[in-house]
Amino acid sequence: MKHKTLVILTPGFPEHKGDSTCIPPQQVFVKALQEERPELNIVVLTFQYPFFSGEYLWHDIRVIAFGNPSNSRIIRRFTGIKVLRVLHKLHKETQIIGMLSFWLGKCAYIGNIFARRYGLKHYTWLLGQDAKVDNKYFAKTKPTADRLIALSDFLVREFSKNYGMTPAHVIPVGIDVTRFKESYIERNIDIIGAGSLIPLKQYNVFLEVIASLKIAIPGLKAVIIGDGTEMKRLMEMTAALDLTNNISFVGRLPHDEVLQWMQRARAFVHTSNYEGFGAVCLEALYAGAQVVSFVKPMDAEIENWRIAADKMEMVNMLKSLLTNSDAGYQSILPFAIQQNAKAMMQLFESNEATNVRVQPAETSKLNHQLYI
Repeated sequence: MKHKTLVILTPGFPEHKGDSTCIPPQQVFVKALQEERPELNIVVLTFQYPFFSGEYLWHDIRVIAFGNPSNSRIIRRFTGIKVLRVLHKLHKETQIIGMLSFWLGKCAYIGNIFARRYGLKHYTWLLGQDAKVDNKYFAKTKPTADRLIALSDFLVREFSKNYGMTPAHVIPVGIDVTRFKESYIERNIDIIGAGSLIPLKQYNVFLEVIASLKIAIPGLKAVIIGDGTEMKRLMEMTAALDLTNNISFVGRLPHDEVLQWMQRARAFVHTSNYEGFGAVCLEALYAGAQVVSFVKPMDAEIENWRIAADKMEMVNMLKSLLTNSDAGYQSILPFAIQQNAKAMMQLFESNEATNVRVQPAETSKLNHQLYI
């Protein structure tokens, strides 16, 4: 009897177990899928990263890589053909129950070609910037609303506005709570930020917020975790704003170390002007920090997560939080990754048309206080 197989198509996937910085939310999700359905054969086809072609096991999950060491555009043109060949082979050897593509991009395009040929279920998970206007793969892929999963309510609205089509399903990001240390950690960082240092994330605004807060809180301590094209400019701006003693740049860190830094923070600030659903915000909530951001991912309220309309409102929110001596630091878990994995499998295992929408848990605050 052929094994039931779920095929996942993605631009990149961890090269090994220790590759914690490669799409952390997606690797956590794939692991949760395996734990939720241990009898299911999960096969991941990764198009670009790692930069080699071949097969390997990641947490006992079969991964087939189509990358190339030079990352040559010419070689990448033939990736789709290679992927289709492997899909045909898998179709002969196993019983493919469906396909899931991360992002509406080349993966979704190739996945749709194959799924339509064999009448397979194929869902595309909108994960962020693929919902923006001028995504060439919308016209190429020709998706239908019932085959689109949005990472957040924000992306549902964004995609609907840009393409006149409303994704039928909402399955948010999740986190792996087992990676957090259950110990009492001193909150010796006032504000932390983490992510790619690129223009979209607006870390220049982060610095301006710190500069405004410094007037009322001279000894303010902030940390920025991450690397990117904006690093040099941001460090120069830090010096120009006289914030050298207030802000530390610690660079790119392994995922587990990022979580440990979050456990030391009183507040997590996310200044991005566009965000599908930042997993870092959920991680900060579980680490016990208060979260302040510009983008509201879900229509429902999430405890300890405040949304600022502009920079001045963000400054005022943070000032109120940081000067409140009675502030507590409790773990908040709006979405359990197991819940998200179950919702995803419902789409593939149900014979009836149904809309799947995962909402924040009604009581998201944990029963015990993990951090002080």
